[in-house]
Amino acid sequence: MKKIGFIDFYLDEWHANNYPNWIRENARESGRDIEVAYAWAETDLEGGLDTASWCEKQQVQELSSIEEVVEKSDYLIVLSPDHPEHHERLGQIPLMSGKPVYMDKTFSPDLETGKRMFELAEQYGTPLFSSSALRFSTELFNYKKDEKQLEYVATTGPGTFKNYAVHQFEMIVSLMGVGAKRVKSLSTNHVNLLHVEYDNGSQASFSQIQHAEFQVHLQFDNGEGVWIPQCSDMFPRLVDSVLTFFETGASPVPKAETLEVMALLDAGKKALETRDTWIDVK
Repeated sequence: MKKIGFIDFYLDEWHANNYPNWIRENARESGRDIEVAYAWAETDLEGGLDTASWCEKQQVQELSSIEEVVEKSDYLIVLSPDHPEHHERLGQIPLMSGKPVYMDKTFSPDLETGKRMFELAEQYGTPLFSSSALRFSTELFNYKKDEKQLEYVATTGPGTFKNYAVHQFEMIVSLMGVGAKRVKSLSTNHVNLLHVEYDNGSQASFSQIQHAEFQVHLQFDNGEGVWIPQCSDMFPRLVDSVLTFFETGASPVPKAETLEVMALLDAGKKALETRDTWIDVK
């Protein structure tokens, strides 16, 4: 049986609490011989489960160090989804292991950190994959490879920019590809509204409203349009993609697209600080 090792800042968080069961479900349905076997966390969530209690609840073996997780595991998941500022440190040894690494969203706190992590992985021949789950929703996949040229993409979604902006940018990049040129904010006190222009003249908008659903409007250059009112099955499809990546070593998301998401996040942060001013995507 293939063993997955978790490495986290603290383990009592939504992704770590759900991934083991989703992976078990996928293994049962697909016939994969794989399990989450090991875990290590740097600290404990104040008021939450400590690492030992989390491991007991999830039926996972607690290990004493990142090195031990890397040594014993066939595949590695670096979590810390709400604290990407820890990814480079937590991921350093995994990225030097040569074993496939899935790095949870948000991949990095900024573009330059993301570039360094990919460079380290490439130096040691380590397959590396990161994505928001939104890219894998059934509805986006239905239109991802459409032959019609996209003229405009408009996304909506909830949450704060720090933790949830990655989801809308992941949707935009999965549909539009790379080539974002500049970003402008026309936000209000309670709504983040960003506009993105592309080198080829295409455009995208990003609306972050606290109680909005994840939705997408697509406008094609032939005049046709599509409304995607929901994004469903994203986590089962993400988990299946992660396990396929572990088996093949081939990331389903191009490095260039992951770094484009990071570049858009960087530009979006700056745009939110200087309303109605174009910020270059670098």
